[in-house]
Amino acid sequence: MATDFDIVVIGAGQAGLSAGYHLRRLGLTPERDFLIVDHAPGPGGAWQFRWPSLTLTTVNRVHDLPGMSFAETLPPGSASAPAATAVPHYYELYEKRFDLRVHRPVSVRVVCDRTADGHSCAGRGEVLRIETEGAGALRTRGLINGTGTWEHPFVPRYPGADTFAGRQLHTRDYRTAAEFAGRHVVVVGGGISAVQLLDEISQVTSTTWVTRSEPRWRETPFAEQDGRDAVALVEDRVRHGLPPGSVVSVTGLPLDDRLRAARARGALDRLPMFERIERNGVRWADGSFREAQVILWATGFRSALDHLAPLRLRGPGGGITMTGQLATRVADDPRVHLIGYGPSASTIGANRAGRAAARELTDYLGISPDRR
Repeated sequence: MATDFDIVVIGAGQAGLSAGYHLRRLGLTPERDFLIVDHAPGPGGAWQFRWPSLTLTTVNRVHDLPGMSFAETLPPGSASAPAATAVPHYYELYEKRFDLRVHRPVSVRVVCDRTADGHSCAGRGEVLRIETEGAGALRTRGLINGTGTWEHPFVPRYPGADTFAGRQLHTRDYRTAAEFAGRHVVVVGGGISAVQLLDEISQVTSTTWVTRSEPRWRETPFAEQDGRDAVALVEDRVRHGLPPGSVVSVTGLPLDDRLRAARARGALDRLPMFERIERNGVRWADGSFREAQVILWATGFRSALDHLAPLRLRGPGGGITMTGQLATRVADDPRVHLIGYGPSASTIGANRAGRAAARELTDYLGISPDRR
């Protein structure tokens, strides 16, 4: 395999596979013109690591990748299949059908500029150098980064967290509610994953739900226009160099039958955030205390972009100013596209972003031989 490529795609989740598909449609050949690398042991992106109770009936939605339907890969009666097996199976078939030749496991340690002397990684160079574990050092003229957020869970710092005698875990570490039976669980977070896990856990043990702000519930079905409006707001933020905001803050939390039942039994009675963590529980500013043996931080994720730090893409406020048709191109470095960042964080957004990034980057590099 060569080590020099026109384009390297980092990550083979929805965004990376979409980019690979569109690069092929533009006439580029994998392992010659472009290379896709992924850190995971097998196909499936972050889906392969999701908890077993997340099934195709409870997941928000799995959008089709371009050119191949998810439904055609599912056997009859698979609605209750775990997402952690059904989606990776789909991705595996997709990689084979379109001959994307993903290289894995390959962990990207750092991306930096490589100047003409072949040594320096300071300043703007002619090519980008990608240091990896699993594929050695790669050189590329352009980069499509699709690393998503799964590898960067966010846990806020609270006074006393290191004194807690019980167990603390993040959504990323969750497996099954049964392991919490007989222990009081404090669930922290106001997103969709938080309420889904709260529902499950509250059926086997006692729980307390805390969030920073009052949850916004929506009784009506989620309409297509709602999604467009949410994406537009996030896109506006990243075009101005601000960190991406929460989509749930725009759309609200959808109430389905399961969550209505959870609300009826009191599981969704929300409390404001506690002030500090103590050895045996959590305490609020008014002095009230709740004993707990488990704190589940369902506090979301941040974009996994640490490997791009040498490129100095972030502005003073911590965001990256984005441009391009779908806000995938880094304004200060058009060699770099970020998909799965900002408005392209959703699965359907990642599809469209993969197409835009592939077209814009090949145009910028002057390597669009077969657009169709």
